[in-house]
Amino acid sequence: MSNTVLFEDIFVVDKIDPDGKKFDKVSRIEARSQNCDMYMLLDVNTEVYRMRVGDKFTMALAHTLNLDGTPDTGYYTPGGRKSLADKYEYVMHGKLYKISDEGSGKHLKAEIYVSYGGLLMMLKGDPSYISQFELDQRLFLLMRKL
Repeated sequence: MSNTVLFEDIFVVDKIDPDGKKFDKVSRIEARSQNCDMYMLLDVNTEVYRMRVGDKFTMALAHTLNLDGTPDTGYYTPGGRKSLADKYEYVMHGKLYKISDEGSGKHLKAEIYVSYGGLLMMLKGDPSYISQFELDQRLFLLMRKL
């Protein structure tokens, strides 16, 4: 992982819309990571990016799309400039709005919640993978199917 990417792992989709389909163009995926043993619930715009049970994808969380790690300006700048997004198929930008813990001792799990314009993500697992995240932090979610 580079200093730009705060978390990255390979996930496999276990379920789609586990609580039933709520929206026409959005599905909630339930996925588990292969290396870090993380659990994720993620709302995906399926009109743009189709997901199926069994799909394997890499997911990264980054604080900026700039390859040199410089902070994001908050403005979209079209052009020929290379960015982290060039390496992925699906990108969302959002804000971390909740960090919590569950359990205790060896069974302690940390959770982060991010809203991407109303599409939500919950990432849960070992607190050591979540310790670098901060409340109100702006994050890019980047995904690419394998």
